[in-house]
Amino acid sequence: MPVDEYDLAIIGAGAGGLTAADFAVKLGANVALIEKNRIGGDCTWIGCVPSKSLVKAAKVAHDVRRAGRFGIRADLSVADMERVRNYVRETIHQIYQSHTPEALRAKNIEVVLGPGQFVDPNTISAGERRLRAKKILITTGARPMIPAIDGLEKVPFVTYEQIFDNDRLPAAMIVIGGGPLGLEIAQSYQRLGSQVTMVAETLLPKDEPDARKVIDEVLQREGVRFIWGRAKSARRDGEQIVISTGTEEARGDLLLVATGREPVVDGLDLEKAGVNFSKTGIPVDNQLRTNVKHIYAAGDAAGGYQFSHLAGWQAFLAARNALIPGSSTGLTELVPWVTFTDPEVAHIGLTEEETRKKFGHEIKVGRSEMNQIDRAICEDDREGFIKVVAKQDDVIVGATVVGSRAGEIITEFIIAIERRMKVSDLASPIHAYPSYSSAVQQLAAKMTVARNLSGFSGDVIRWLSKATR
Repeated sequence: MPVDEYDLAIIGAGAGGLTAADFAVKLGANVALIEKNRIGGDCTWIGCVPSKSLVKAAKVAHDVRRAGRFGIRADLSVADMERVRNYVRETIHQIYQSHTPEALRAKNIEVVLGPGQFVDPNTISAGERRLRAKKILITTGARPMIPAIDGLEKVPFVTYEQIFDNDRLPAAMIVIGGGPLGLEIAQSYQRLGSQVTMVAETLLPKDEPDARKVIDEVLQREGVRFIWGRAKSARRDGEQIVISTGTEEARGDLLLVATGREPVVDGLDLEKAGVNFSKTGIPVDNQLRTNVKHIYAAGDAAGGYQFSHLAGWQAFLAARNALIPGSSTGLTELVPWVTFTDPEVAHIGLTEEETRKKFGHEIKVGRSEMNQIDRAICEDDREGFIKVVAKQDDVIVGATVVGSRAGEIITEFIIAIERRMKVSDLASPIHAYPSYSSAVQQLAAKMTVARNLSGFSGDVIRWLSKATR
């Protein structure tokens, strides 16, 4: 079998692999992109794109039911789930067009369809082809983690891999798991007309407690039922699925298991390349190199946060480190995340509790409620808040936003924390009014004024003000 030579071979054509390949060919590198399933990975086909499309469809249904609040007469008897599914598929298809094999080959990216497996540290077999590369990047993503629940294998269930192909609106739905995906799907199906029951030990365990409280209250008000605890057993009762925690039971026609994801690192024959790995991922150094220094790993496969934006960022840096002299660190704790419920929950940096543990109790915490923000009042998006956490020296170290545009608002805080900006730095620039982001300036200004007018400096400022009158 002839062996094709490449500067860089990438195994996995999801968000990470696509980003790395696009950058590498711009450097003039000879690149092979290997994918065993569908180009675009989870994000395009069974993750970010379909889930946000479903969330949008469900929000439209919710807004129609609330139209009377704005003086509009409207009626929604039932959601047509087949048409909802078709809308989801249309958005997937439209986004996929930019990274079809033909589109990628037009960029001089060699697309190889087939499972990639190591033959030796520099050689990969894929389908009927064998490739040899100077540098190799592994971006194989993750898959659903199936929990140990007695009897689960005997009942029908879906994960995020199948839920977006569903064209039937169940009368009752069970969601196991209280993370972002479980919450987004649960709220969407409830708004589309199902009776949803969530079985979870907690909601959004990595977010601020007050963020969890808002989402809990919103979903319960919309009709979602909660059974708090770990799902221990599953069984059939006639046509229904029954999930039990040992003390309570949930019954439904459709069961979604949304209990997390695990890195895909098996099936690659990593042993033949000498690459260390475990079920939690492939260990890498701060340059994203594995123990075999010409082999890199990024995104979910590297075992860190599982976000498409992180995978793309890391894969870009891995390609940069592999192909350009010098190096850039590809490991960071400063990773934003957004749960696209309604309201959204966005977070960056440290929580208030983490900040107190790290810097002591002499920290600065500012908070504005969405029901006091003019744009939110105009839009009737009053649930949530903006919260800023800073060290004693006023340097911002964390922020949480719960609101209709939280995923957009949080970006300002991402830049602020990365640049080690102070609260006052966000108070100075003029923000457009009325916008959601103007609330960031207002909160920063309130915190800055409170800081400057406290203690001795405040006494001096007030004395000077009085003296000039």
